[in-house]
Amino acid sequence: MRFILPDLSSNAIPLKALAPLAFLVAGGFSLLAAIWAASVMESRSSEGVAAALAAEGEDWAGVTTDGLQVTLTGTAPSEAERFRALTIAGTIVDSDRVIDAMDVADAAALKAPDFTIEILRNGDGISLIGLVPAGPGHDALIEDLQGLVGEGQITDMLETANHPVPAGWEDAVDFGVKALGSLPRSKISILADRIAVTAISDSAAEKAKLESDLTRKAPKGLRLALDISAPRPVITPFTLRFLIDASGARFDACSADSEAARDRILAAATEAGATRKNACTIGLGVPTPAWADAVTMALGAMKDLGAGSVTFSDADISLIAADSVSQDDFDRVVGELESNLPEVFSLHAVLTPKQAEVAGAPVVPEFTATLNADGRVDLRGRLGDERSRDAVESLARARFGTTSVHTATRLAPDMPSGWPVRVMAAIEALGELSSGHVQVRPEVIRIDGVTGSSGASDAVARLLSGKLGESANYELSIRYDEKLDPLLGLPTDEECVAEINAILAAHKINFEPGSAQITPDAKGTLDKIAERMKQCSDFPMEVGGHTDSQGREEMNLQLSGDRAQAVVTALMDRRVLTGHLTAVGYGETVPIGDNGTEAGRETNRRIEFRLLRAETAATTTEEGAAEASVAIQTPDDKTLHPKLRPARAGGN
Repeated sequence: MRFILPDLSSNAIPLKALAPLAFLVAGGFSLLAAIWAASVMESRSSEGVAAALAAEGEDWAGVTTDGLQVTLTGTAPSEAERFRALTIAGTIVDSDRVIDAMDVADAAALKAPDFTIEILRNGDGISLIGLVPAGPGHDALIEDLQGLVGEGQITDMLETANHPVPAGWEDAVDFGVKALGSLPRSKISILADRIAVTAISDSAAEKAKLESDLTRKAPKGLRLALDISAPRPVITPFTLRFLIDASGARFDACSADSEAARDRILAAATEAGATRKNACTIGLGVPTPAWADAVTMALGAMKDLGAGSVTFSDADISLIAADSVSQDDFDRVVGELESNLPEVFSLHAVLTPKQAEVAGAPVVPEFTATLNADGRVDLRGRLGDERSRDAVESLARARFGTTSVHTATRLAPDMPSGWPVRVMAAIEALGELSSGHVQVRPEVIRIDGVTGSSGASDAVARLLSGKLGESANYELSIRYDEKLDPLLGLPTDEECVAEINAILAAHKINFEPGSAQITPDAKGTLDKIAERMKQCSDFPMEVGGHTDSQGREEMNLQLSGDRAQAVVTALMDRRVLTGHLTAVGYGETVPIGDNGTEAGRETNRRIEFRLLRAETAATTTEEGAAEASVAIQTPDDKTLHPKLRPARAGGN
C-alpha cells in the first residue's frame, strides 16, 4: 500500500486559506440543522394539536404553525366552541404560543339566554334570583312583590340581559306573582313555558284547593309542575272500622300513623278478604305506637269469624260478631284476641243473638231521615217527647236550612235510653253527605248515601264513635262521587263563560223597551247565572250589552252600557262577587242578526259574557273609548233627514 502525501510545494493551497472555508461549511451545516429542527417542531405541534381537537370533536378547526406559534383557524359553531378549541390547544402547547384566528358562525344571531326567576317567600320576606330581560318589567315585578309583603324585605338578586323577551314570559311572570300571593311559604321557579311551584299548605283540604285553583288559572300553553305538601291531619278520635257482611269485606274508616303501619293494615285487610281498593288516612293522634299491631290482630280475628264488624276508637275496641257465628267460634277467637292485644287496648265483644232468640219481640222503634239531592230533608219516625222533637228539628234546620226541613215525626212514650242522642248523631252524620238516608234503631244505625268528599266515610265513623262510644253498632254504605267533589268539579275560565252564555242562550235577559229595567221573566236566568258565578269569581269577565240599530247610535251605545251594568247590579243583589266583572256597552256595533228583520233585531238585543285576559282587557278599554267617541254633525239645509219609523212594541 502506498500513501500519497499532499503537495506542499509552493503551487498548493496555503493552510491559512482553509480556515474560512471550514467556517463556511460548518455554518451551512448549522443552518440546515436549525431549519430541520424548526420543521420537526412545527410538524409535531401541528399534528399534536390537530389530533387533540379531532379527539374532542372539534374537527372544524384548522391548525397552522409558524415556528413556535400555533394558529387556529376555521369557523366555530358558537362562542363556547371557539373557547373550547383554544383550551384544547393550550393543553398540547403553551397557551402563549396559540394564536386565535377563528370566526364564530353568525355571531349576531347567538342564542338568547334562558330567562328564569327563582322566587322564595317565607314569612314577610321575598328573595329573587335569576336572569330577566332588561326593561321596565323588572321594576314592575319588584313593585308587585312589594305589594305582597308590605313592610317586609325584598332581596333582589336578579340580573338583566338585553335580549328579546321570549313568547309567554310576561304571562308566566304574572301568573307566578299571583300564585305567590296565595302561597306564603313557597318557592316558585318561572320560565317562559314552565312554572314549578313548591309550597306548604295548612291542611289537606287547602292543598287540594290550591292545586285546583292554580291548575284552572294557569295560562294556556304554560306547563305547570305542582309540589304542594300538607301536614298530616290530627285524627280524633283515632278511628278504624272494618266489617265483613254479604257485600264483602271492607273499611268504613281507616287511620294509620305511618306509611309502614298503613301498608301492614291494608295487607291484613286483603288477607281478611277485602278486594276493593281501600284508602287509609295517615295522621297524628295515634293512642299508642302499637296501633298497627292491634289492628292487624283484630282484622285477623274478623277473618276467623267470617262476619261482623270491629271498630277502633283510640284504644277502645268494639267487636260485634254476626248472628251466623257460633258461640264456640266466638269464644275462641275473642279469647285469643283479648289475650294477645297490647296492654293499652280495651276490647268489648258482642255476639249478635240468633233471630229465633228474639222472635215474638215487640216492634222496635225507628227514626229515619232522608236528604234529597235538591237539599230537602224529610224527618220521620218516633221521638220520646216534645222536648226531644224540638231539639231534633232545631238541629236539622240549623244544619240543612230552615225552609229545607219537612217534619213528620210522632211522639211515643217509653223510648230506649239515649234515643235522642242517637237520632241527633245520625242527623249530624247525614250532614256529611250530598244525599242519603239514615235509619236509627235501638240495635243499629244504618247510613247510606252519596258524597263529594273522599273522606266522608271516615268522618262519619269518627263522628258516631265520638258521640255514641266505641261500642256503638252502625252500618255505613257511603259512596264517593267525584262529580260532586267541589274541588274536582270546579270549571275552567273558558267553561265558566261557555256555561253562562249557554244559560243566556236558553233564556235571554230581556229589558223594558228603551230602558235598562230588567223584565221579571229574567229572574230565573239571573238566578242560574248567579249560582254558576259562585264558582267563577276568580276569572275576569266582560258583561257586554248589545242593541239593534233602531235609534241613534250614541243613544244605543249608552243604553247598552246601562243594561250591562244593570245585569252586574242584579248579580250583586244575589250575593255574587262582582269585582271581576266589567260592564261594557257596544250599542249596535256588533250585530249577529239581520237588523232589517224583527227576528234579527231581537237576536241583536242581547247580553253576552266574554273572558277577559290582559290583552283582551286593554283592547276592550281602547274599543270602549273609541266607541264612546261619536262625531255629531250639526244638520243644515243639505242634510238628509230619515223618514219617521212606525211605532213598535219594543226595541233596543
